[in-house]
Amino acid sequence: MEVFEAVKKRRSVRKYSDRNVGDDEIMSLLEAARLAPSARNLQNRKYVVLDRIDDELVDACNGQSWIATCSKVIVGVVDPAVNKWADTDMAIAFEHMVLEAVELGLGTCWIGAFDEEKVRKIIEAPDNMKIYALLSVGYPESEPTQMIKKKPLDEIWSKSTYAW
Repeated sequence: MEVFEAVKKRRSVRKYSDRNVGDDEIMSLLEAARLAPSARNLQNRKYVVLDRIDDELVDACNGQSWIATCSKVIVGVVDPAVNKWADTDMAIAFEHMVLEAVELGLGTCWIGAFDEEKVRKIIEAPDNMKIYALLSVGYPESEPTQMIKKKPLDEIWSKSTYAW
């Protein structure tokens, strides 16, 4: 698959089949994240893979019940004291994972609405670590049938100076 094809096919999936995502697929996602660039090559990122998606995790994700349908959740953790670009570095790594997921026929959804302290407790992360986001992973229940409407290209850029 060409990269641009994966970019066009990528969707936020919130309904998953009961098919399990195997270790090989998860390792492929993590390898894509590992290869992502980071500020000063500090690689200030850790990932916790959860394969027990229960009520405690749904509660930690503000009651988003659809999360219970995914096969795995990857929690992205950074140390904010290492560098001020930790969030940006993790965002790049997450995007690498979601594009690799498309290549593998998997669906994903960034989970940004969560209670950090509840997630921290679930994964037993130290207090000084920041829970950046969570990523649901699974096989989509169905394939999306239409493109999501996006703004036209001429509305999102300007040359040399800012224009709104």
